[in-house]
Amino acid sequence: MTSDPLVSIIVVNYNTSNEVLDLLASLGHCTYSNYEVLVVDNASPKDDLSPVLTAYPFVQLINSTKNLGFAGANNLGMDHAQGDYYLFLNPDTCVTPSFLEPMLEAFEQNPSIGLVSPKIKYYDQPHLIQYAGTSTMSKWTMRSHSFSKNKEDNTANSISQLTGYGHGAAMMVPKSVVEKVGKMNETYFLYYEELDWCERIRQQGYQIYYVASSIVYHKESISIEKESPLKIFYLSRNRILFARLHYKMGALTLYFLYHIFVVIPKHIFKYINQPALLKAYLKGVFWHLSSSITI
Repeated sequence: MTSDPLVSIIVVNYNTSNEVLDLLASLGHCTYSNYEVLVVDNASPKDDLSPVLTAYPFVQLINSTKNLGFAGANNLGMDHAQGDYYLFLNPDTCVTPSFLEPMLEAFEQNPSIGLVSPKIKYYDQPHLIQYAGTSTMSKWTMRSHSFSKNKEDNTANSISQLTGYGHGAAMMVPKSVVEKVGKMNETYFLYYEELDWCERIRQQGYQIYYVASSIVYHKESISIEKESPLKIFYLSRNRILFARLHYKMGALTLYFLYHIFVVIPKHIFKYINQPALLKAYLKGVFWHLSSSITI
């Protein structure tokens, strides 16, 4: 690199102070030194971050008075950040010593890149891939395909390239891009906000990039349990929200027809014996009958 820009590392905490300590310990081994760390406490009801500040006094703690969701808390972090680049890390990640330089080099070598994500592996199974780039979004299911997910790392995953979307557990964006595109859409609250952001970044002429030589490890599903009503509600709501925000009328009509006649019946059958999950799913769907949307 020709310069050493300041990187603002933004971490959102919600009852995950132990994981934040592990993340900060891994950041202490970074070979790139020009960074600041901002921890946004998202109104954790039962957490104590004093051990974090005692062990790492350089950390800037930002306390939110209410739970702002993933997007809102990261936006709050950006409001306080001083860096030329914003790096968003989940609290349940751990980094490798040289993970920052390849991402910064990608931006330096190609100014058309608007967002990058590193290779992400599972912390407890480090030979397996969680993220190595994705496809673009399916216009029918509102899902993208994650390349090589849950598969052994291999040479095919070692090629940095343009990709469909970044990964919310670890992604970097230049401040200049945020100033042009805007921050994350807080309507999502949880899930799909990084996908929406990638779409908006792409709409402004930038590209999304996977950096294979940068590696981060992820302790998946510590913050939110799998198949919880909270998760089901926001996934069902936000898939439709994504379509409403990014589809033109013709494609949106086809998506709604597919959703009504295929997706909704499929999920009703899936959750028929799990009333809490079924209620959460339908609540997410019917939210759209009474709610306006904003970008």
